[in-house]
Amino acid sequence: MRFLGIDYGKRRIGLALSDASGMLARPWKTIAREGNPSQVASAITTLVTGLMQEDDGLASVVVGLPRALGGEATEQTAAVTTLVAAMRARIEIPIVLQDERLSSREAESLLARRIKHWRDRKPLLDAAAAAVILQDYLDSRAPAPPPVDSLEDHRH
Repeated sequence: MRFLGIDYGKRRIGLALSDASGMLARPWKTIAREGNPSQVASAITTLVTGLMQEDDGLASVVVGLPRALGGEATEQTAAVTTLVAAMRARIEIPIVLQDERLSSREAESLLARRIKHWRDRKPLLDAAAAAVILQDYLDSRAPAPPPVDSLEDHRH
């Protein structure tokens, strides 16, 4: 089952999808943020419903939760929680909030390795940030690797 990642910005909304195994996130697309939170929630719900009906389905939605570097809420934190409440009233799959601190900076750094000019990176940034948020979530739910001592050869 796939996962959808959302980076909810003031002007644009970045979207990312995982692969069918739920292990790897990739940028999907960016949409304009138009209307009030209820209208935005309806637009995203339409996308979610479409993804749920595809063969690979959709396990849950992961929404980046903005916080200041110190962890305190920001103006954008309230906007995201309002959006999530509106989405939860419309769809039945789980919606998870994932800390998004520094995700845009990480996405910019990753894009800069492949694309030299910032103007060429800018339209890709929101979806790349959504992929960073989603990958952080996917990594957090992956099983922990075995302890080093269990990897030793015990064939004495």
